[in-house]
Amino acid sequence: MSRPYSLPSLTSLACFEAAARHNSFKSAARELNVTPAAISHQVKALELDLAQPLFRRQHRGVELTEAGAYLFVALQRGFTGISGAVREIRGRPDGEEVVVHATTAVSAFWLTPQISAFWLAHPDIVVSQIVSDIDPTEPRVDLSIHYGDVPGDGEDCRPLFRDGIVAVGSTAYARTHDMRGIADLTRAPLIHMASDRREWTGWTDWLATFGAGAPTGKRFTVNNFMIALQLAQDGVGAVLGWKTLIGSLLEQGSLVRLCPQEVVSPHVFYLRIHPRASPNARVFADWIATPSGDRTGVAADGAAVRDLSEGGSLS
Repeated sequence: MSRPYSLPSLTSLACFEAAARHNSFKSAARELNVTPAAISHQVKALELDLAQPLFRRQHRGVELTEAGAYLFVALQRGFTGISGAVREIRGRPDGEEVVVHATTAVSAFWLTPQISAFWLAHPDIVVSQIVSDIDPTEPRVDLSIHYGDVPGDGEDCRPLFRDGIVAVGSTAYARTHDMRGIADLTRAPLIHMASDRREWTGWTDWLATFGAGAPTGKRFTVNNFMIALQLAQDGVGAVLGWKTLIGSLLEQGSLVRLCPQEVVSPHVFYLRIHPRASPNARVFADWIATPSGDRTGVAADGAAVRDLSEGGSLS
């Protein structure tokens, strides 16, 4: 009798997901309480099973390949569904962790550093994430992060940040296509986001802001921003990105700005506080919606705290 699912070792998938989420075998090993060698062994076994590499091994760490990014997104969606079902079965006791929903990119590049800083100021409040690029349906979500116009229909929402949208690519891409200005972008390969959301700023609108014509170069289309960023790092094409979200990639040199122009984002990233949000969730909401420079206040237990997020936040 054939198996209903085409799956490799579940252990190898769990090790790969942790390594991809942390972008580090060592951090994954600490999370799973095993050795880095064990993580490396499981990942290599998975790569052998799939007959292609999932990571690029570099002296400064590891980076996902295109296949690795694709598998990572699929695993996170699957694990998110499993985690939600388990929480639903177990029930939620009083004082359980705050649950925040965010997209893969927002989680990796903005929310996770914010949570790390929050824990320094509020060590007794546990914050967990549901990472998914589809709208939250999990009933246990306290807070969720969205991109668009802040609703004015009575929902409890807080603006987080409005960003600049810039054109970025790899250094190899910039050199290969002799990037000197916006006009060069109209003829070069571009990575487009396929989305039914009108909030997204696409290449045609971005270029038109500066009087440039519609793009005529090779077109690559994906429906996930993390995969788009990975393709850009691989030199496949240029991509549009929010400066705050991709700040770490620019600092590392994984991506570079291809021209100095930028478009102010027409929408904001905002936090929605769900009706079932716990008191601890509202503490976190107040904290994360406050600019990092103003986060000097009172901790949950009444003790004075100072802002410990400076330098750890991309905002």
